[in-house]
Amino acid sequence: MSLLKNVGTIGGLTMVSRIAGMAREMIFSRVLGANAVTDAWFQAFIIPNVFRRLFAEGAFSAAFVPMFSKRLHGPENMEQGLEDARSFSNAVLSVFLPVLIALCALFELAMPGVIWVLADKPVDPQNFAIAVDFARIMFPYIVLVSLVTLFTGMLNSVSRFAPGASFPIILNLVLIGALLGGEWLIDNRGYDMVEVTYGVAWAVTFGGVIQLAWLYYWTRVEGFRPRLMWPQITPEVKRLSIIALPAAIGGGAYQINTLVQLYFLNQIGSGSVSYMNYADRLNQLPLGIIGIALSTAILPTLSRFVGSKNTEGADRIQSDAIELSMLLTIPAAVALAICATPFVTMIFQGGRFDLADAAATGEVLAALVLGLPAFVLVKVLVPNFYARSDTRTPVYAAFISLTVFVALNFAVMTEYGVVGVAYASVVGAWINVIFLYIVLVKRGYYAIPLPLVGRIARQLVAAAAMGAALWFARDLLTGWFSAGLFARLGALLTLVAAAAVVYFGVAFAVGAIDRQRIAALTKKKAP
Repeated sequence: MSLLKNVGTIGGLTMVSRIAGMAREMIFSRVLGANAVTDAWFQAFIIPNVFRRLFAEGAFSAAFVPMFSKRLHGPENMEQGLEDARSFSNAVLSVFLPVLIALCALFELAMPGVIWVLADKPVDPQNFAIAVDFARIMFPYIVLVSLVTLFTGMLNSVSRFAPGASFPIILNLVLIGALLGGEWLIDNRGYDMVEVTYGVAWAVTFGGVIQLAWLYYWTRVEGFRPRLMWPQITPEVKRLSIIALPAAIGGGAYQINTLVQLYFLNQIGSGSVSYMNYADRLNQLPLGIIGIALSTAILPTLSRFVGSKNTEGADRIQSDAIELSMLLTIPAAVALAICATPFVTMIFQGGRFDLADAAATGEVLAALVLGLPAFVLVKVLVPNFYARSDTRTPVYAAFISLTVFVALNFAVMTEYGVVGVAYASVVGAWINVIFLYIVLVKRGYYAIPLPLVGRIARQLVAAAAMGAALWFARDLLTGWFSAGLFARLGALLTLVAAAAVVYFGVAFAVGAIDRQRIAALTKKKAP
């Protein structure tokens, strides 16, 4: 299966998930707004997701998928390979689940201390109690979604990408239902906003149960039949832990970054956490569709080329990933930067989220998207290290980035507030990319070929032309951004259509797109 088709499958379903997530945030902003209670909810939601990314999506997947694939595809006898893979995954599951349960229990007990560390000082007793409750309600989600990640890794190893890419849609739909139900309760039953927000917190854990059932079903379809055994530290499980630990430490730097960001946002004032969340939702749309889809799709292929010492094939797949990612990410970053406040106003403003909230969120978004190409490039470059079982180098890059991020926050937070926190994230991301690329070049793993540099430069020219067109169109449509639903939708579609026509038209005209490579990427097998 081609890289473009794999990316299309993952990216297409991720796009549906991100659009559902966008709808969720639109409803959330209208129903609950941006205030101390929503800050507490977002803070509580971030905490289990930090540990999910730390223990599951990053470290675990990087170690588990290559080991599982080797057992599944290694033996010449397919039945033997399937049996070896089943045995390995069941051994991992039997150790993985008790560890997750113990972690969950520990944090349930320690949650008041965790929230106190992150909270603004002096601590408001009422908001503190609500934040602790929300975090305790939602933290069990880490157990559920970590098991989902295990099953996703198994399915990805047999190129069954759709179930793993689609499971986030389930949570978004459950939360949308909870929010709409909450709005009805406010309007018709006299419930207050705090009571409704508690219901939305419980919906997170309920959505995790449904996600787990969905992935379990697909693993059964593929014949894996996961089951629990008495926990044993087998040599394979031990080796998995040894490989995953450096990746977990590296992932920990990113997640510490998130928690440090949360700490700084809490020092700024009410609404800051919510502003960053809404801005990051728009920033995450291209990041998820492009960066995560590419990183998921290229890791198995890179691992195969590296394992067979096919340097030419590995370089080609890395170049394809960079070219495709920048072709789509650069215009997305430019469009979001120029139309930040209009996009936020059109999508989120309404109900309890007013124009002042939209303007504040737009400023954060305009700063945050300057790092969007860097965030995507990190996702694209890191698999080159994981394919070589090198999980340490991304650790160093992540901690250097974290150090810069923390230092910049102390330097700019007082003067620039939440926008300064966004700029600090941007600088840290670009330093991460530069470090990773320098190491790749020095070790002889990969260097960007000059023709690709030329095409990326032409992409920048096309993006600049698109940016000029958006600047002009944005001013013409100003009155539509906060008007009725159809006026907003018309303005949004006009801006998106103008951006696409100008960018891709100029890109083709100046040679920013390698038509032969795009054609090759659509083939069933890698050329």
